[in-house]
Amino acid sequence: NDPDRMTFETDEFYLKSPEEMSIRFPNVPEAIENTVKIADMCNVELDFSTHHLPEYTLPENADAYELLEELAYEGMVRKYGEDSLGEEAVVGRLEYELSVIRQMGYVDYFLIVWDYIKYARDNHITVGPGRGSAAGCLVSYCLDIITVDPLRHDLIFERFLNPERVSMPDIDSDFSSFGRQQVIDYVVNKYGQDNVAQIVTFGTLGARATIRDVGRAMGIPNSRVDTMAKMMPSMGRVSIEEAIDQNPQLKKIYQEDMEIRELFDMSMQIEGMPRHSSVHASGIVVSKDAIDNYVPLKKVEGNMVTMFTMNELEELGLLKMDFLGLKNLDVIDQSVKIIKSNR
Repeated sequence: NDPDRMTFETDEFYLKSPEEMSIRFPNVPEAIENTVKIADMCNVELDFSTHHLPEYTLPENADAYELLEELAYEGMVRKYGEDSLGEEAVVGRLEYELSVIRQMGYVDYFLIVWDYIKYARDNHITVGPGRGSAAGCLVSYCLDIITVDPLRHDLIFERFLNPERVSMPDIDSDFSSFGRQQVIDYVVNKYGQDNVAQIVTFGTLGARATIRDVGRAMGIPNSRVDTMAKMMPSMGRVSIEEAIDQNPQLKKIYQEDMEIRELFDMSMQIEGMPRHSSVHASGIVVSKDAIDNYVPLKKVEGNMVTMFTMNELEELGLLKMDFLGLKNLDVIDQSVKIIKSNR
């Protein structure tokens, strides 16, 4: 009960009923009527049927698919040799993947990823070998987006893209943590500041944090609240209700101690609710138009951040790309440099 803690000066911070508002504004009833008029004028229709994929910047009169095809075949010859042009296992797989990519409308996506991966390598930014289902894509391998050979390792393309299960492609790109922001800046400069944003993520109230927050609001001594919070399992996402059911001692306290019972009952009502927002560790969304045409944005430390999560962005047809910064790559990069300098 620190007297200097943040508190509200009144108990008026809640959404009031129409009756309460009428009592507070008896001389201007039209003001209350106008709030309804404004609400009636608001009309937001969200389009869940259209993709707003960015377009790769092409030279004049160039065709995106022809460029992708050219890059893929060049990469195939570079990876597998000239003889691969006569190997059905290689050419057939490449042609099939290219046809699926074209059919699903992801040609520009592959060119964009190829472009910023190439930029990173050209600027001596360490890039990871690739991860996830994208490792099963021969086109990605031929474009040097990944360095894992899907044919050698017998990896399945359909886990990455499947025309019978329409979903956004997802190529996670690993960069050294030192170079990650430089790659993001490159994408922002190329596609426009209004068309690129980072993605919000919401931290939710877990069992322990909920009990501590509610206990503080109820004025229960910290030592008592802390004891109850520590009785919540630290491993796994166990709810307060589950913890009570699983722990006989906790269940006994809940049944016999009315203050703790009230603490837990109130905590269970807000458990799992968003507690704070932060920026997704790797997610970037890139659109062909200004992103604020589709989602609300907020500026966080100079960067624009969507106020919709990555799942909601995908539902709205926006493309999420993952730019992960890995310290492991920093260590590997520095180790290689030290080895080379001491040869």
